[in-house]
Amino acid sequence: MTEDRARGCDHLAGCHSGAVPAHASATVGARFWLLIEHTGPWASHLPDCDLPEDVHALIGRATELGVRPQLIRRPGRRTATPVPRHVMVADTTARVPWAAEGRFEDVRDLDLGSLVRGVVPESCILVKEPVFLVCTHAKRNACCARLGLPLARVLGESQPGRVWETTHVGGDRYAANLVCLPHGLYYGSMSQAAAIAAANAYRRGEVVLDRFRGRAGIPEPSQAAEHFVRAHTGELSVGGVAVESTRSDGDVTEAIVRHGDVRFRVVVERTVFAPCGMACAETIMTYRRAALEPLQCGTPVLT
Repeated sequence: MTEDRARGCDHLAGCHSGAVPAHASATVGARFWLLIEHTGPWASHLPDCDLPEDVHALIGRATELGVRPQLIRRPGRRTATPVPRHVMVADTTARVPWAAEGRFEDVRDLDLGSLVRGVVPESCILVKEPVFLVCTHAKRNACCARLGLPLARVLGESQPGRVWETTHVGGDRYAANLVCLPHGLYYGSMSQAAAIAAANAYRRGEVVLDRFRGRAGIPEPSQAAEHFVRAHTGELSVGGVAVESTRSDGDVTEAIVRHGDVRFRVVVERTVFAPCGMACAETIMTYRRAALEPLQCGTPVLT
């Protein structure tokens, strides 16, 4: 029995240590974000949380519009939820990703329609500093609290005022999970040292490929293609690579990825990762690189 199993963890061995591949696993549906400060307690799912009527209404509206709602709180000792209530929003896949915040007596006054149109709501102001989210959602999965709580405290000391504990972000098997906004960069299986390194890199406008899950809001095959181009070129700047077009056939996706003045044709294949062989009962899905080659100038994009 592994040490994690002895602690009640039911995830695949190696998930929390970085031994299991985590690339191309960022939450696809998380393009727009809604962060609502609520110190807790947090139920396993947001609709079951003990929240004021206006907060439940805002969460419902967000879900209808395709905005990802999250509850957030500061690391450490719990205090009463501030009033007016603190709310943040973010657009992670805008040409220039942004986050904004505001305070509301009634959060239903927040204009989520502006958010999904890519416009900062009138009641909010832009946030100039990065926002770091660490999942500590114990009721959703015990590993998120066991690994996330100490990480959030340490990271909060390293990045004062910029770190929040948050509810489920997707991918419990990769706890501790870190999300960097406004770009929606996901990291998993994070140690405290790895989280500090990732946060410092993000403040420099860079990513750290080790334990980098990908960028929220874009399809997994595109995340995989970007990852392999970064690994091939050594490009670490956040905006240094971008998928221009893709074409899929079953589990195989062909992508055209831009890196500076160079474009690459990348073929990725969705495949099974089985740490103890294909007969293993515990498997996860990942992506492998099937091909990667630079394109000649003038090669058309995929259609």
